[in-house]
Amino acid sequence: MKTFFRIFSYARKLSLFLPQYILFILLSVLFSVFNLAMLIPLLNVLFEQAPSEAVEKPEEFSFSMDYLLDSFNYQFTSIIEQHGEKQALIFVCVIVLVSVLMTNIFRYLAAVISARIRLDVVKYLRMDVYNKVSHMHLGFFSTERKGDLISRITNDVQEVEASVLNSPKALLREPATIIFYFIALFIISYKLTFFTLLILPLAGGALGYIVKKLKRKAIQSQESLGRIVNILDETLGGMRIIKAFNARDYVESKVDEETDYYRKVNLSYSYRRELGSPVSEFLGVGIVTVILYVGGSLVLDAESSLSASEFIAYLAIFSQIISPAKAFSQGISGVQKGLASGNRIFKVVDAVPAIQNQPGAKPVGQFEEALEFDNVSFAYEKEAVLKNISLKVKKGNTVALVGPSGGGKSTLADLIPRFYDPTEGAIKIDGKSIKEYDIDSVRKLMGIVTQESILFNDTIFNNIAFGIDNPKEEDVINAAKIANAHDFILELEDGYQTNIGDRGLKLSGGQRQRVSIARAVMKNPPILILDEATSALDSESERLVQEALANLMKNRTSIVIAHRLSTIQHADEIVVIQNGEIIERGTHDELVAKEGMYKKLSAMQNT
Repeated sequence: MKTFFRIFSYARKLSLFLPQYILFILLSVLFSVFNLAMLIPLLNVLFEQAPSEAVEKPEEFSFSMDYLLDSFNYQFTSIIEQHGEKQALIFVCVIVLVSVLMTNIFRYLAAVISARIRLDVVKYLRMDVYNKVSHMHLGFFSTERKGDLISRITNDVQEVEASVLNSPKALLREPATIIFYFIALFIISYKLTFFTLLILPLAGGALGYIVKKLKRKAIQSQESLGRIVNILDETLGGMRIIKAFNARDYVESKVDEETDYYRKVNLSYSYRRELGSPVSEFLGVGIVTVILYVGGSLVLDAESSLSASEFIAYLAIFSQIISPAKAFSQGISGVQKGLASGNRIFKVVDAVPAIQNQPGAKPVGQFEEALEFDNVSFAYEKEAVLKNISLKVKKGNTVALVGPSGGGKSTLADLIPRFYDPTEGAIKIDGKSIKEYDIDSVRKLMGIVTQESILFNDTIFNNIAFGIDNPKEEDVINAAKIANAHDFILELEDGYQTNIGDRGLKLSGGQRQRVSIARAVMKNPPILILDEATSALDSESERLVQEALANLMKNRTSIVIAHRLSTIQHADEIVVIQNGEIIERGTHDELVAKEGMYKKLSAMQNT
């Protein structure tokens, strides 16, 4: 139930709309019951059992069932006495027509409010999940499957909407309907109703047993669907490799295996869920049969006060209880699957980001002096990646990180914008740990170009101006020129408004990288982090972009990760990292003179 109420807490103005919804539900049910109650006077007229003389008019108004019944009987018998039975029949029919109209008006109003609540919950719940995911540190995405996260944001929220958010009708309207119907049954014959209540728990117990078996299957179903989405995301994104390695059969077998498991789980769930309807219907008809015998015996009993018309109305009203009771049981069954989805959603919502602002964190302001690594160590879980790194990068200087692959260069760069936090030591800006600053303000100081060109399915203009409010066209064009991208952009059909497709795949690798560089240029940050920024460029483009980057890095603090040592010979300091440790540092000429790892790497590239 905690999950159930937590889901509805996402509805805006729920305290305002819920009382209205309940009121409209109760009024619609009340008029619905009243429609069936009109069978009694209607049948009395048809069977010529209506009183021929008017009953006494109620003296004092009171909000009670007796007053309402007495008032109706007074009006009804007065019409018979003054205008005849046909006019009384018209009177009853008009009341039924008005009552049906009111029933549907209030039912419609309740449905409108229910839709408002449902759509509010879906929007704000989905955004809450997405916002939480977007705030998680990068390590979170290395342990969670992307497809499963997408499934929680889409399929699980959709399941919550389909079951839990449609439950107010089943969990509020149907019980209210049953209660009002039973009140009417008590008024008609309390003896017969007491007998009915004795046998109803049999039906409830059978349905409760079925519902109890549904929750486990519902959880398995949603987890399997998450795995299917993950497999589809991986395989559709890697279709080039799948075809190149003739792995289509292998991939298809994985999809077939998971979808077959999903089919079996849902088939088992459906068997149990669909069993509820026929069981409830059979038990309902069985109870009606018993009531038919008992009630019929009371009508035939001369000493009983139950008339034939009242018994027919009693049966009509009781028969209407079966439908809401069935809907109630199905609603409970459906809610189980929705709650399973809700639990999966809140598992993400309740996750605590490992990287977050400390209490009292302040904006970093301007970058004035130096970026410093103070005895920094880092480990992924228990695997040490960086060990006791101490490095100071003065403002305006360029520091290059080089060394064998897997040495920790990219990890060191990821620590600067707090994608991860060091396990030991501190990273400082102007002498203060970056943990003391607001994360967004720290990242605002930095422009990043990664080894992989990460672009979005949007126009070139929007990709270059990514994250900037109200960008100017001339600024975007200047950034593209610096990144040597302007000329090829103009050759495209729509120029800067060309849509580059999913992950920018409509562009070549070198073009994508130049757009990424233009994006960093557009941000105009004081600190640049270039992680193999020119790795995807051909020789001519690399030369032009290197010239542009050299101009861009003037008067800026730059951390450059490079495997091509020829691109970083101009750096103020070159740091050689191997197995997470700094083994050499100095200028290009100094490192060559040492005849250590740097010279070895340089010689290998020059051969």
